[in-house]
Amino acid sequence: MNGKSDVIVIGGATASGKSACALDVCSALGGELISCDSMQVYKYMDVGTAKPTKEESLRVAHHLIDIKMPYEEFSSSDYCEYAKNAIDGVISRGRLPVICGGTGLYLDSLMYLQNDDDTACDKDVRERLLLNDKHENWLELQKIDPRSAQSIHENNVKRVVRALEIYYTTGRTKTENDKLRRSDTGKYDYHIFVISYKNREILYERINKRVDIMLENGLLDEIKYLLEHGLLRQGTTAYQAIGYKELISYLNSEATYEQAIEELKRATRNYAKRQITWFSRYKDAEFIYADELGASGSVSSHVIKRIEEKGVKIG
Repeated sequence: MNGKSDVIVIGGATASGKSACALDVCSALGGELISCDSMQVYKYMDVGTAKPTKEESLRVAHHLIDIKMPYEEFSSSDYCEYAKNAIDGVISRGRLPVICGGTGLYLDSLMYLQNDDDTACDKDVRERLLLNDKHENWLELQKIDPRSAQSIHENNVKRVVRALEIYYTTGRTKTENDKLRRSDTGKYDYHIFVISYKNREILYERINKRVDIMLENGLLDEIKYLLEHGLLRQGTTAYQAIGYKELISYLNSEATYEQAIEELKRATRNYAKRQITWFSRYKDAEFIYADELGASGSVSSHVIKRIEEKGVKIG
C-alpha cells in the first residue's frame, strides 16, 4: 500500500472507442468520468467535439465539460488545476476517478511532474533559434510568455532560447511549465490504458464514419449558430478546432462542401496519427488493441478485468 489514490486513465486516438470504454468502466466500478479533451471544455460546441449524450450524462457523472465559452482560452496548466479538483471531488464521494480523452498534452500536464531540464528537448528547434537575432527571440518570448520575458534579460541568450524551445516542443510556456513543476502530482497512482488498433485502416474507417454521423447530427447548423451569435471568434483556439475550421472555409466560400468534408476527414486522420505517436511514448501504459479482441464490448471487459486484477482502490 503506497497511500496514493488510484486514478484510471483511458486514452487513445479520436474514434478509437475510448469514451464508450470509460463509460462502461464507470458503470461497472462506481466511477465518474473526467474529460481530457481540449475542445469539450467549450460550451455550445457539442456535435463537433462528440460530447456525451444526455443519456450518457445521466448514466455516468461527467466533469470538465462545458466549463468555458468558445472565445475563452484554456491552457494545459488550467486543465491540470481543474482536473485535480475534479479528481479530489470524485475521491471524496467514495467513487473512482476515470480520466478519458485524447489530448496528450493535458494528460502529460496532469500525470508527470516535470522540471525545466527534463522537459522535452528538440535540438533542431534550439539550433534554429540560436541562428536568430537575440532581440527577435526575446520579442517572440515577450509575445508568447510575457512573464518569462520580464524575468529573463535578452542578453541571456541560452535561457531565452530554452524558454522558446519549451514552448515550441510542448505547447506550454515556461511559466506554465514552472507552475507544473511546483504542482503536487505525487498523491495519485495513475493506471493508464491506451486503446489502439494494429490495423490503422480500421481506425480511419471509424473516423470517416464519425464525421458522417456528425454531419447528419447537425454539425453545420451548430457552426452557423456559433458564428451568428459571436461565440466562435477568429484568433481563438476554438475557431481552429478540427471540424469547425474546415466547414467555416465552406461557409466563407473558400471551398466547396465536398472539399470541406474531404479536408475534415483528412485532418482528423492526421490528428489521430499524431495522437498515436504521442501515446506511444507512455512506457507505463497498457496498450489494448481493439481489433485483436474481436466482439463488441471486449475492450471494456478487458479493461475492467485488468483494473480489478490490479486491486485498484475505489474512493
